[in-house]
Amino acid sequence: METNVTHSNEEIKYLIALSQQFKYRPSRLRKILEFYSSPQEAWDCLEENKRPNLLELAQEELEFIDKHHIQVDYFKDAHYPYRLKECPDAPILLYSKGKQLEINQGKFVSIVGTRNATDRGKENTRRLVLDLAASIPDVTIISGLAYGIDIAAHKAALEASIPTIIVTAHGLDRIYPAIHRPVAISALENGGIVTEYCSKTEPEPQNFIARNRIIAGLADAVVVVESKEKGGSLITAHMALDYNRDIFAFPGRIHDEQSKGCNALIRKQYASLIESADDLIQAMKWEVKNKPIQTEIENLFDALDNKEQTILQILRTQEDGIHINELVMEIKMPYAEIASTLMMLEFKEWVKSLPGGMYRAIR
Repeated sequence: METNVTHSNEEIKYLIALSQQFKYRPSRLRKILEFYSSPQEAWDCLEENKRPNLLELAQEELEFIDKHHIQVDYFKDAHYPYRLKECPDAPILLYSKGKQLEINQGKFVSIVGTRNATDRGKENTRRLVLDLAASIPDVTIISGLAYGIDIAAHKAALEASIPTIIVTAHGLDRIYPAIHRPVAISALENGGIVTEYCSKTEPEPQNFIARNRIIAGLADAVVVVESKEKGGSLITAHMALDYNRDIFAFPGRIHDEQSKGCNALIRKQYASLIESADDLIQAMKWEVKNKPIQTEIENLFDALDNKEQTILQILRTQEDGIHINELVMEIKMPYAEIASTLMMLEFKEWVKSLPGGMYRAIR
């Protein structure tokens, strides 16, 4: 039964203790809490050996929560994320922090992928998020703050001024990896950080697998941008499949290591193939509320001069990019003129320079 009751600190203390006792068995604890009338009664009637000092540790956690103004959501409460509540192994408690963290409003898309993302994967992530933001203003982007696709998704959401939710594999007393702390701080202003873990919890390997179920469970749709044949992204996708979520994947070339996982998801019909935000929006049957950003891009393209358009059209046909010398031969334009035009296109964020004199279109 859902409640709108504000819980006392004493109730929360017992819930924290119980969640630590059943740290890796949330489904079991859920049944226990459904049976007893209060968390304290559940604790008092607990038959198995209790871990020592759990109530003292829970009291310390409660003090940390009060000091840092952390929100605690209990799975029986009405404001607990309703999508996550549908999952049988959902956390009993969620700890969160964020000024505009609206976890039950709008559309939620989780974007995941390899930590060793290619430039193409990062560009696909950014374009997906920006286009979603342009067409679906109430969309929220969820990911895990890891290197590669995760951080690209969060950064793109912040760039588009839409909420982004970071799901961590540790407590709210730290940020991992620390290098992404500025992104996490920015997310607190529009979105927030969510975890099931108490403070002082280290980012241990098993925690990342467990947190992936939250990334999957919070979402309406899960998108895998790039993934190797095995990895956390595929674990998230299979969890989403178990939760009856819509799964999407970007295809890649068959010999690219970073695309093998996505191609497998598509081949086995676990995920629908997408190449753009428009594909996802159509599959989800979401109503487009704003003009698609692609139209804006084409208008900007028309504003380029003839030389810029000519070079960009050639670059768009070369997925891996093209060497500047090949452009000189194909266009029959002086090297210096092409180099200056490429520099201007890069400044306008139409192309990206690569090592060895290579250039590639990024939109």
